[in-house]
Amino acid sequence: MSQAESRIRILTVDDHPMLREGIAAVIEGQPDMVLVAEASNGREAVEQFRRYRPDVTLMDLQMPEMNGIDAITLIRKEFPAASILVLTTYKGDVQALRALKAGAQGYLLKSALRKELLDTIRHLYAGKRAIPAEIAMEIADHAVDDALTPREIAVLTCVAAGNSNKAVAAELAISEETVKAHMKSILAKLDAKDRTHAVTIGLRRGVIGP
Repeated sequence: MSQAESRIRILTVDDHPMLREGIAAVIEGQPDMVLVAEASNGREAVEQFRRYRPDVTLMDLQMPEMNGIDAITLIRKEFPAASILVLTTYKGDVQALRALKAGAQGYLLKSALRKELLDTIRHLYAGKRAIPAEIAMEIADHAVDDALTPREIAVLTCVAAGNSNKAVAAELAISEETVKAHMKSILAKLDAKDRTHAVTIGLRRGVIGP
């Protein structure tokens, strides 16, 4: 096997060109790695994966057209052995858990890219998982929590947008009393003091998007 054939083949998926360029520059200097393709959204990621069959895929979560979770799900369904590392700005345990359940083997915060990206890629290539200790602890801390239902997430998302109970009720076509009942359940599940606190926790943990 030639040196080129033995290198770790990488696909980068992110909707920010500057981040892709930064990763490309880092990988370019590595004798054991080669960047084979890039994609700017989840749909392109699936297409590029089919075409290039990379050894390790670096996947953003928040992207237009198709998000990272859906892309991971589709890729892993078609290619069960696919090795995918999620790159994200989110420390939230809910986002991390969704990605891992979808089939990702690793999770890396973009703030740690410069220090940890190359070692983490090699880790995944060797067949290991890579989850930062702070995220693993966050997942463990909330492992026994009751998860919010899809309807509760919809209510909290509306509240995060600054809507009153009346406006949330109109938006979701439910009664104001039902909104109040959902909010009571949300506060209890998130251990939040009030609506604002619930939104803050929801954003931090990745229960709702920014």
